Amino acid sequence: MSRYVALIEKTGTGFSAHVPDLPGCVAAAATYGETVSLIHEAIEFHIAGMLLHGEYVPEPTTLAELVEVA
Repeated sequence: MSRYVALIEKTGTGFSAHVPDLPGCVAAAATYGETVSLIHEAIEFHIAGMLLHGEYVPEPTTLAELVEVA
């Protein structure tokens, strides 16, 4: 099992997400929860498509840290 970082951003109409280690793997929805669910599905679908086409699936390398500042 691999763990990929999904970056989620607030937009004017909801939220969007992308996975830096899987270029082109994106999702968007009206709510944060929907976006998280959709990006999870998108990652699985993206990897399945890469494997189907004999493409190399990159290992996750992106790290994320929430940094609190005053």
